[in-house]
Amino acid sequence: MQIGHIEGATRVIGKSQGYLGLPIRDVAIDCSVNGEGTPAMVTAWHPTPDELEALMNGAPIYVQLLGQSHPPIMVGVGPEPDPV
Repeated sequence: MQIGHIEGATRVIGKSQGYLGLPIRDVAIDCSVNGEGTPAMVTAWHPTPDELEALMNGAPIYVQLLGQSHPPIMVGVGPEPDPV
């Protein structure tokens, strides 16, 4: 997967730690556990052509979390780009 630039990005994390840098958009969501206005961060990722082919052939998406504890996450699909 390639890091995408999320529309409305509010900051970039990880770059000072030696990573490529991950643009994120800070949002507040309505969470069924933590309630309305729960802070969250949204990122965008784009599959490579080989990954897209694997996904179309039924391969799963893996999410790797660094460390041994991490807050809950959600994985979803963003909006389709506007036609050019």
